[in-house]
Parts: sequence; C-alpha cells; structure tokens
Amino acid sequence: MDGTILVADDDRTIRTVLTQALTRAGCKVHATSSLVTLMRWVEEGKGDLVISDVVMPDGNGLEALPRISKLRPGLPVIVISAQNTIMTAIQAAEAEAYDYLPKPFDLPDLMKRSARALDQKRRSPARAAPVAEATDDLPLVGRTAAMQALYRLVARVMNTDLAVLITGESGTGKSLIAKAIHDFSDRRNQPFVVAQAADLAGGDAVGALMARAKGGSLVFDEVADYDDETQARIVRFLDQLGNNAPRIMATSQSDLSARMEHGAFRQDLFYRLGGVTLHVPSLRERVDDIPLLADHFLARGERDMGAARRLSAEARDLVRAYGWPGNVRQLENTLRRLMVTSSEVEITRSEVEAVLGAQPAMEPLKGGGENEKLSASVARHLKRYFDLHGGALPPPGVYQRILREVEGPLIEIALDATAGNQAKCADLLGINRNTLRKKITDLDIRVTRRRKLM
Repeated sequence: MDGTILVADDDRTIRTVLTQALTRAGCKVHATSSLVTLMRWVEEGKGDLVISDVVMPDGNGLEALPRISKLRPGLPVIVISAQNTIMTAIQAAEAEAYDYLPKPFDLPDLMKRSARALDQKRRSPARAAPVAEATDDLPLVGRTAAMQALYRLVARVMNTDLAVLITGESGTGKSLIAKAIHDFSDRRNQPFVVAQAADLAGGDAVGALMARAKGGSLVFDEVADYDDETQARIVRFLDQLGNNAPRIMATSQSDLSARMEHGAFRQDLFYRLGGVTLHVPSLRERVDDIPLLADHFLARGERDMGAARRLSAEARDLVRAYGWPGNVRQLENTLRRLMVTSSEVEITRSEVEAVLGAQPAMEPLKGGGENEKLSASVARHLKRYFDLHGGALPPPGVYQRILREVEGPLIEIALDATAGNQAKCADLLGINRNTLRKKITDLDIRVTRRRKLM
C-alpha cells in the first residue's frame, strides 16, 4: 500500500492502532482528534485517503463529507462509527462516502478497504445528506454482521426503481425498513402508502391505491395474506405501470417461495415483487444486539416518561438470553412496561422474570434443534450471511471474519469454564499458552476489565 492517509478519531487508542498498522503497510499517516485539523489538512491538499469517525469533539464527520467532496472531489473517505444504526449507513452512502464500517471493526478488513480506496477514484459527485428527522424513533439499531449487511443493502437499493421484498418474523421491523427506504430516497417528498389485505377489497381498490401513491412508495403489507383474486389484480396493475409510478415494496413473515411451491402464492406476483429481497433477522439471529436495543429503548423511555431506568447486570443477562418470539416489538413493549412497574432506578432480574414469565432460556434457532450437529448450525448461519448480500458477494476477507467470529466466543467460553486460568484454558483448547495470550490480545477478549480497542 502506498499513499498518505488522514485519520480522524477522538479515541487515542484507535489513532495509535491505525497509525501503526497503516505505517507498517507502507503508508504515511497524519492522525488527529480534531475535525477542524482534518479539514485544514484537506484544504491544504494533504492526503490520498481519509478515515474518519462520525462523532468528534468539534463536529460531525458525516456532515463534513459534502465539504470534503467539494474541496477534493477525488478524495475517498472511509467512515467508521460506533453509531451502529441504519441511519448512519444510509447517511454515509448518501453523502458519497467511499465506504462505511461500524465499530468495533475488523482491522484486516479496514486495511483491505483502504488499499482499494487508494487504488481508485470516485466518479460521481457527492450529494447532500438527507435530513434525518426523528431517527431516534427508528429502532433499527445493530452492530452485528447480519444487521450491518442489511444496512448496506438498504443504502444501495433505496434510490433504485427495483421492487423490494422485505421478509422476517413478526416484530423484526420490516415496516420500519420500508419506511426508511422511502424517507431516505429521492421519493421522500412523495406519498408513502401502506396497503393491507382489507384495503384491497373491491375491483378498483388496487388502482385507487396506485393513484394515491403516485410518484412515491406503495407497500403491500404481509402480502402472503392476500387471496388469489387480489394477487391477480396486483399483477395486472404492476404490468401497466407507466410514468411517475410508485416504488413497489412488499413485506412478508411467511416464506413466499415455499407458499408458491405449494400453490398458495402466485408465481408471477412473486417474481414481480422480488426485485431485491431484504431479510430482517430475528433477535435470535443477532443476540449481541439485544443489550444495545435495550439501552436504546430505555433511553427513549427516559425522554418520553421522564424516569431514568437501567438494567442490573443480572437483568441484562436474562434479557439477552430470552427467546423474544415477538422480536424487537416485544422487547420494546417489555422494557416500557418495566419502566412503569419498576420502583427503583435499577431494574432487577426478578422484575424482568415477572414480566417475561417462565421462559428464561434462549429458544432454539428456527430450523435447528437440540440434536443438530454443530457443522449444520454453522452452515445455516454462513448461508444466511451470504444470502443477506442479496445475490452479491460479501466483502473480501470472509475467511478471517468468520474465523474471528468463531474464535472469540470459543476462547471466552473456555476462559469462563476455567475461571480465567489461562494455563488450564490453553490446555483445554489444545494450544500453546503464548498462542492463547496472543489471541486474547488480537481478539480483544476481556479476561479482566479491559477497554475495547475498536
């Protein structure tokens, strides 16, 4: 790698790690904790690549992107952020960032993206970032690989005219994804119309809805519930769409391809709705996002109700381990109830148990089971990871990312089982103790209280 890289992040550890890694790779590095300093360097013509955090002490990295693009149209910017929401990914895409990575990021992955950024120039001019009003009302929060892949897909498809099919269990946030696609697209000032089965009764209902949504977005909600006659009418209208037609989206918690195979859903409608398929994972598929979502809802509740609440460590563990059949919607409703019923600032485990009832354990993942082989479970998760990219290949470096995802939990569980005794843990794993220590450092595993690097 060759070039000068400008790094802006208010975390000294991240600046140090990136400076060392990029310097070893052959680059010159200028690092700062100030957005003002970064912009001065850009104005002076320094740098072939910018790597910038979003929230800085003296400004917002995303808001600076249009100015960077105006000053230096060919200067690529990689955004890194601990604000792991769909809005961050969308705003980064809208502001023409070269790439976006959530924290904690994979250092080898960032290095590869940096090398690619140095090798090519951006061709299109930057557009102003959309106004993100009421983003706190959207619980589309998540740092897991599944959610970040979904965010990137949303950012890529939101300004296309392709039909979008959004799948996922009840309560995962399918309708919120549809609304986000509309609100952050070029159609944001046009109508957003949601149609349910009851809204489509009558021969002219589909045409009336199409007319209402003209130029905007029309969402067929839970389209699997539509009868065959309604499905046929939708097909006919979709085939007649002309100029200024609405963007078509559909949601479904049912497997439409399976219903189609059994004759319960029209094949012609399935292919017209599935231009791009976005799968919204259940909470069971992104367990590590549950504490993040819980904090999000508690903070919102504090703003709405004026009462501060937090989960005790034991309560947080229980919330993370629960199966959440109602997914994000159930999680939000449960936490709002706890904010009302809890008399103290700290919500206890017993209070959570009283609300959740007698289901403290994680439910088995759909499609799995107690007797499922580990290899089969891993294969299901890997296939889902590839499927989340909507037919495109995942970013390069899949092997190392997956290896890291497996190694981290394995070592953490082994350390817990051996009460933190590294000699016993190394023996249990069948690796050298020095190897274990190196992996603990590389994977940033908290043996004692340790601050996360990235």
